[in-house]
Amino acid sequence: MTKPVFTLVAVALLAACSEEPAPAPVETATPEPIETLTPPDQAYFTAKYAEQCPEEEAVNTAVCRRAGMGSPDVVCEFGLGEDEYLRNEATLTAGDGDWVFADPENVCVG
Repeated sequence: MTKPVFTLVAVALLAACSEEPAPAPVETATPEPIETLTPPDQAYFTAKYAEQCPEEEAVNTAVCRRAGMGSPDVVCEFGLGEDEYLRNEATLTAGDGDWVFADPENVCVG
């Protein structure tokens, strides 16, 4: 009879010792949303490249993606004319609500 009572008292003491008060909730600030341009699609990049380089062949295929996490720039890989491979690369940066070539003097391939 004393064995179960002793066990019950030990368990009660152990339970009482392990109780800690809950930490107070910490108020966190909500970050403000940042307005960013969506990466350009193939049709947009094709038109932008034709505007910058009118004497070049037309863009056949293009893929644009962010230069890195949090980066304001977009890197576009593209192929010209009959080329189906993404052999060329151009960087676009956010301008006044529109994408502009980061290095307009060197964007034309030919």
